[in-house]
Amino acid sequence: MSEATNIIPSPVPSPCVSLCKMDTERRYCMGCLRTIPEIIAWSKADDDFKRGVWAELPQRRLTVHFDEEE
Repeated sequence: MSEATNIIPSPVPSPCVSLCKMDTERRYCMGCLRTIPEIIAWSKADDDFKRGVWAELPQRRLTVHFDEEE
């Protein structure tokens, strides 16, 4: 991602970090913070959809507190 313009280039990369475990409270993946519908749609989604998901991730990260024991 270009820090100067904050734009994710094409093709938009997946935020997946290979830690696939869903948070039961908010329904976010504990690794990438995507929802199940977002994960399912990702492979066929256009770049605008993917950039929209990426735009949501920083705010989600601020609101999610995962238990280390989970």
